[in-house]
Amino acid sequence: MATEGNNLSDYDKDKLPDASDFRIGIVVSEWNDKITEGLYEGAYNTLIENRVQEKRIVRWNVPGSFELIYGCKKMQESFDMLDAIIAIGSVIEGETKHFDFVCEGVTQGIKDLNVQNDTPIIFCVLTDQNMQQAIDRSGGKHGNKGTEAAIAAIKMAKLRQDARF
Repeated sequence: MATEGNNLSDYDKDKLPDASDFRIGIVVSEWNDKITEGLYEGAYNTLIENRVQEKRIVRWNVPGSFELIYGCKKMQESFDMLDAIIAIGSVIEGETKHFDFVCEGVTQGIKDLNVQNDTPIIFCVLTDQNMQQAIDRSGGKHGNKGTEAAIAAIKMAKLRQDARF
């Protein structure tokens, strides 16, 4: 989704399902922690605002965005009762092709986890050209992608719940 002209934090709380019984995991990259902590705060606060109980939110940290794949996989295996997992990371383009490899790998890895397993993994990885773009999307002028990810987690947790009946 393009962020130009959109606020990532805008949503209609009344259109969301009851999230009070959901258990949500959050895996957070420590790389670019100024950005990832902002994303985490947006996700966490949105979950709490939508009645997810604090004790039902599990957080794990991993060193970087590439490690989100393994972290999410292990979280799925360790907590089979989670209704959704949010993968939070930030990759900022530099002067080498490393950016492309990390972005592609993380995207494909998270996609693979969604296809291979039953717990939805929400992709909350910023892939920005510079630090200012990341700041703008992690609580700055474009809102917070973490908020958007939490809303997606609630909606996907409900879809998963409904699909079981």
